[in-house]
Amino acid sequence: MNKDPYQIIIRPVITEKSTMLKDKNRDVCFEVAMDANKSEIKKAVEHLFKVKVEGVRTQIKVGKERRMGRNSGMTKNWKKAFVRLKEGEKMIEYFEAV
Repeated sequence: MNKDPYQIIIRPVITEKSTMLKDKNRDVCFEVAMDANKSEIKKAVEHLFKVKVEGVRTQIKVGKERRMGRNSGMTKNWKKAFVRLKEGEKMIEYFEAV
């Protein structure tokens, strides 16, 4: 592993779709570094959360143009990874203390 796992996995993505996929297909969604590949993402998740990963799918989300009055700019591009856990593995919980 070339990078630190904390530099590869940036944050979990918590939306209605990701929550549905987590309950239905055992998929967990993360925002990851743009230059991370699937094998690095798999190793980082296995190292950080102590689970076995079955597969990884990635998406690049293109930034949108945003305006504030007459000023306009672009939001950044970012990469999303859907990580499928193997059967029998414990589910990753984001809010264990709540």
